[in-house]
Amino acid sequence: MRYKARMDVVLIDIANDPLTKLYGAYRTCYTPKTPREVWDDIAAGSVSREKIAQFVEERLKTGHVSPLEQVVFWFGISGVSRSLSHQFVRHRIGISFEQQSQRYVRFTGKNEERLEYVMPESWREAGRAAEFEKLMEEITRVYREAVAAGIPAEDARFVLPNAAPTNFQIMVNFAELLHIADLRLCTRAQWEIRQMIARMRSELMRKVPELAKYLQPKCGEKRMGYCDEDLKAYEACPLSNSRPHKLQVIEVFKRVRAESGKPMRDLDESDFKAAEEFREAKG
Repeated sequence: MRYKARMDVVLIDIANDPLTKLYGAYRTCYTPKTPREVWDDIAAGSVSREKIAQFVEERLKTGHVSPLEQVVFWFGISGVSRSLSHQFVRHRIGISFEQQSQRYVRFTGKNEERLEYVMPESWREAGRAAEFEKLMEEITRVYREAVAAGIPAEDARFVLPNAAPTNFQIMVNFAELLHIADLRLCTRAQWEIRQMIARMRSELMRKVPELAKYLQPKCGEKRMGYCDEDLKAYEACPLSNSRPHKLQVIEVFKRVRAESGKPMRDLDESDFKAAEEFREAKG
């Protein structure tokens, strides 16, 4: 018998050819051509797939976000905890949720000793898994007896724990999905929601790798490129060896500006490289 819920994430659908949709939106902003002319060029094959991908990538580097709202994805998510769902639904702009109801769905299967649940591995690692399972068994008994006694499911659910699994269908645009990944792929996010977003990214990698590669924690090289969390959290992060902290970035900037004697607008990559070589030479 299976008591522990298993997470499942499936990409249901995507906006047709999202990369080209982004190209059309961005191109409209940066050309004297009308949208009809832009899309006539696309339909005629005047713009190669490689040029479309390159143009979109260059625009993404600029931080121009609004066109990303025109690309939409649908996901089916199951076997995640109510603890996760309370975090997930806090994302409100550019995302739509449909979630399994505890009011209208009765969890009263007769072939199991207890309801399905999500148990963090930390309970097992601490040697407390048996207590967790015993509590789930008792909650199952109380819940099912309450429903059998005529208590409505919407009231019986008051005894269900954060460990109870739930299911979603969501619609989310690319701009919001990037924001969600910024926060929820960070090592400070809880393990379960990190795993869910990582699976969403994997699903997208199979369909639109040109866009999916941008789904990173905010410190990723395709996002901010540095960590803006507090210094203590940064030092505890396993990525701190490969990603700088914002204070380090600021310090490098101050040093480069001081050593080059140039105003900020005139600094370029060579200045930063020269400053780094100078620092290394001084030891």
